[in-house]
Amino acid sequence: MSIKNRLQGKLGFGTAPLGNMFRNIPEDEAMATVDAAWDHGIRYFDTAPFYGAGLSEIRLGQALAKRKRSDYVLSTKVGRLILDELEDASSRDLGEKGGLFEFGRANKIVNDYSADATLRSIEDSLKRMKTDHIDIVWVHDVAQDFYGDEWLAQYETARTGAFRALTRLREEGVIKAWGLGVNRVEPLEITLDLAEAKPDAFLLAGRYTLLDHERALQRLMPAAAKQNVDIVVGGPYSSGILAGGSHFEYQKASPEIIAKVEQIKQIAQRHKISVKAAALQFALANPAVAAVIPGASRPERLTEDQAALNETIPAAFWQEMREQKLVAHDAPLPIDSANRSGKE
Repeated sequence: MSIKNRLQGKLGFGTAPLGNMFRNIPEDEAMATVDAAWDHGIRYFDTAPFYGAGLSEIRLGQALAKRKRSDYVLSTKVGRLILDELEDASSRDLGEKGGLFEFGRANKIVNDYSADATLRSIEDSLKRMKTDHIDIVWVHDVAQDFYGDEWLAQYETARTGAFRALTRLREEGVIKAWGLGVNRVEPLEITLDLAEAKPDAFLLAGRYTLLDHERALQRLMPAAAKQNVDIVVGGPYSSGILAGGSHFEYQKASPEIIAKVEQIKQIAQRHKISVKAAALQFALANPAVAAVIPGASRPERLTEDQAALNETIPAAFWQEMREQKLVAHDAPLPIDSANRSGKE
């Protein structure tokens, strides 16, 4: 079942920053950021237990408590259990996101993709967010960036555990949809080939951006579209480097990436548009993409996102991006859909 119509708009809110990603965010600032998202018409909110060891879920639940539950779509993730036991957050072995949530809660995090853990994770998330249901559940980070050579073993546990449990919950009407939420293309390609698992959508973070999109274009996007599996694009700003930040892939950007971003900035300046607008509208131009969910930790960032979504970008900008080979030659662009509409 397609989730595109459920998401109530093309722009959602990724709440990883509410888990104190990169910095210790004051409580009032976190609440104001969610309020700003709501005021700008955003009605899809994505979170995860992993984000600050439950902090993002707790804060999101608090901020949305004053809203009518039927007025918004909520997704969270499974694959990690948050324990009451405390540990030094800086000592966690969490793949490439190792120090990302060092300012989050100090609760111990356990990776577990089994069916029992999936059900427990959902129950825990409901309690943290103080809500009665979750619309979409993503199987979180079952990929190479977290598990290295062991990722296929973790994936197999998820296939026989989380996938089946979530399919049953969907059939029972407990959740509306499920899929994978990852930072790599390969797990999604494998899942599309499975006979028994039929996800509704995928949340793909960082792999369909101005800086990194060619692998997803090769097979994932057309295969997903053929099977009516929607793609939600997370991390459209590539960890912040496309929005004026200094991070790419959750780490300080390399000189090569900084140089490429500078090229994009120069083209954007010549055409008097923002890089943020180009990043958001590029992702949404692919017909397989249902929504884009940038993260934000300050209210003004939501204002920028909404403006970027509505900004008019001249065709000449996209033509120059193609000429400079800063986007793949076969990547769908806003000018392509405009041309198609003009011919109809």
